[in-house]
Amino acid sequence: MNGFNGINEINEINGINHCILGVDEAGRGPVIGPMVICGALVRKGDVSILKEMGVKDSKCLTRRRREVLAKELESILLDYHLIYISARKIDKEKLNYLELISAAELIKKFCPDEAIIDAPTPWCQSYRRSLRLLLKKTDKVYLRVENFADKNYFSVAAASILAKVARDREMTHLSQRYGPLGSGYPGDKKTVRFLEKCILEGQFPPIVRKRWKTLTRVSQAMAR
Repeated sequence: MNGFNGINEINEINGINHCILGVDEAGRGPVIGPMVICGALVRKGDVSILKEMGVKDSKCLTRRRREVLAKELESILLDYHLIYISARKIDKEKLNYLELISAAELIKKFCPDEAIIDAPTPWCQSYRRSLRLLLKKTDKVYLRVENFADKNYFSVAAASILAKVARDREMTHLSQRYGPLGSGYPGDKKTVRFLEKCILEGQFPPIVRKRWKTLTRVSQAMAR
């Protein structure tokens, strides 16, 4: 299993109809494009199917494999939901807060027996308490907030795949509108070239996260 610890997800809680919601994001670090947060709802009895499918953290899969698994997941999961957070919104709020309220929104939408959240901060217990305060009527849900949950739980890995596929598709659509954008990450040469073009033109489209230090670094590099 290459160190994947999702077996705990299969064995820990009795009842095959126990519903688990895995929550993860894609696009936290890019300078261009949205962050996509996914909630993937699965019956405990179906978690073993995710294992057999080869579901794992999206970063450990090729783009083609993610696309194939995303299609298969649609028939295995009870449901899933994607939340798109725009660059403009990211410029206005802290990322951890945006992830927190999105996780709460997903839990309220599905009312699972258990929710497993890939924590965006090392202070997992503090994050869990903040999340609990937002839930109110859904306070019966068991919350599991952990770092690297996408590597340790199949439900979260499924959410990571769906979120990544959705963001990649969105970046393709944005490239058709704005021109070659690359992946949107600071280390991508296509992304840097797009930012250089924006700097020369003196304006950035709304898909660029203007608070990112990447813009300053690119501008300084151009001035040398």
